[in-house]
Amino acid sequence: MVKNYKEVLYDNETLYSKNLILRKFKKNDVNDVYEYGSDEETLKYLVWDGLKTVDDAKTAIIDFYWSRQGIFAIELKDKNKCIGCIDLRLVPEHEKAGFGYALNRQYWGKGYMTEALSTLLKLCFEKLDLNRVESTHYIGNEGSGKVMIKCGMELEGVGK
Repeated sequence: MVKNYKEVLYDNETLYSKNLILRKFKKNDVNDVYEYGSDEETLKYLVWDGLKTVDDAKTAIIDFYWSRQGIFAIELKDKNKCIGCIDLRLVPEHEKAGFGYALNRQYWGKGYMTEALSTLLKLCFEKLDLNRVESTHYIGNEGSGKVMIKCGMELEGVGK
């Protein structure tokens, strides 16, 4: 069991995979965040209202994305572009975590979210030594469910 989750997250605030860099958000991500955070098709599957203006994106970066550890921008290496976000929600007293993610619709179906989630799960099980990682997705967003299955997760049920 890891004694200091915050220290492990600090030591792993940037994660690398074949095509992606998971990292802290930067101010210059604002237009990219607005691009995916204002897209109606993407917003259908998220629990937040979305961004109305570029200033809303700047506020989201400062007030939410910078507010705690475990929130990563998903950067496409070859384009130096933030294409989405993925966050880890630790429950250390139970040695588990949840997660959520959003991806710019232009990059759906290309394997990037599977790659990002696989990278995050590796951190969870190899560095944070968690016993369980869980998440949910909306009915109708089967693509998200497929991402989780591809990463080795199992469907445990359907909530009502």
